[in-house]
Formats: sequence, structure tokens, C-alpha cells
Amino acid sequence: MENTPILKLENVDTYYGTIQALYGINIQIATGELVCLLGGNASGKSTVLKTILGVCRPKRGEVRLDGERIDGKPTKYIVSKGVSIVPENRRIFPRLTVVENLEMGAYLRTDSVEVKKDMDQMFELFPRLRERRHQLGITLSGGEQQMLAMARALLSNPKILLMDEPSMGLAPVLVDQQFELIQMVHQKGTTVFVVEQNANMALSIADRGYVLQTGSIVLSDTAKNLLSNEMMQKAYLGGST
Repeated sequence: MENTPILKLENVDTYYGTIQALYGINIQIATGELVCLLGGNASGKSTVLKTILGVCRPKRGEVRLDGERIDGKPTKYIVSKGVSIVPENRRIFPRLTVVENLEMGAYLRTDSVEVKKDMDQMFELFPRLRERRHQLGITLSGGEQQMLAMARALLSNPKILLMDEPSMGLAPVLVDQQFELIQMVHQKGTTVFVVEQNANMALSIADRGYVLQTGSIVLSDTAKNLLSNEMMQKAYLGGST
């Protein structure tokens, strides 16, 4: 892996008005890693993603993408530089076809020949989408919509793929399928940052993990070590699947 992190948050404080949401956040992700950010409701996980994407601007600290400082830059610029997200609850375009949804993922790209190749690659990666390519997004199952959201994000040819609560709203059998897909995408070379409440599932596929509580990182370690950590066992892993 490269020495320079593809994504780095350093001493980041983020506020909503006068209310502080993040406290001194330090996260770094190397090219090729799959890293997860774990935490319960209202822990600040979504705020971390919003800060990376420029939706929220940190009051203190820095966010760097491939060495370039991006805090303070508009979201469109950050996306154009290689950050893509699979949003919570998928948020596909329900009245567009599968192909049209995928085309939206590549809207900032100008390399039309490569886009076509990448589109074909997405249909190889997600054969179900090829079968449904002319169907409207609204007609897809929850699992298929999640595949579409992931393929759409990958079509931007990202340096790093952000995933916001990929298990949310999915049946248990689809959760297993979803994490298998994330692992497959990662194994094909995509750097992935997963924000997730399901600690067991996320750590089962991750290289490393961070644990967020009330806006602060309280644990950071390899996935293997976090799975055996006593605090993790009590707070996040006990009896869950």
C-alpha cells in the first residue's frame, strides 16, 4: 500500500450551528484498504461522511484526498476528484431505468468509450442488473436497488467508495449478500470506507475499523483485534449477528 493515505481526516471538528458534532476526528485510509466506521445512532457517523463530501465544513482540522486538502471545497469538486458514495437507503432514481441510473453515475466523466467499458463491467459484476437493464428503478427489489446504487457509484470511477449504512432496511439474507458484494468490489481493487451499525458484518470483511461514540473516535484497530476487544464485545458485538 502507498505511504500517502488516499483519504485523511486530521483533528476534524464539525459543528451544526453552535452544536459540536465531531471532536478531533483522526481517520486515514490507504489505497486498496477496506475500512469501517462503527457506531450507534446519533454517534456522528453520517456527519463524518458529510464532512468528507463537503456538505458540512469542519470548523477546525483538515480533510485530504490523495494529499490535496478538500475541506472547504464544494461537493461537486470533491466528487470530480474521486469520491463517490452509496447513500443510506440507496436513493436510486425510481423513475429512471437501470441503464439511465448507471449513466447518472458517470455524468461528470467525459471519456465516453471508457464509460461504455465500465458499464459493461458493472453488468458482469452485477448480472442481475443486466437482466433488469430496461426496468424502472422502482420495480427492483431492495437487494437489486442496493446493487444498482453500488454500480452507479462505481461508474464515477472513484478513488474511494463511501458506503453509508449499506445494511439498513435489508432483510438478513440480503445483508449477507450485500457484504459479499462489498467484499467482491474491494477485492477487485476499489478502496472502500463503510459506515455501518452492524459491527459484526462490517468487521468480518474490513481490514481496519474505527469506533465512534458521541462524535469522538474511542477505538481504532485492525478488524481482527476489534472483534476480540472487550469493549467492542460489550457495546456492539454481544449477541448480535
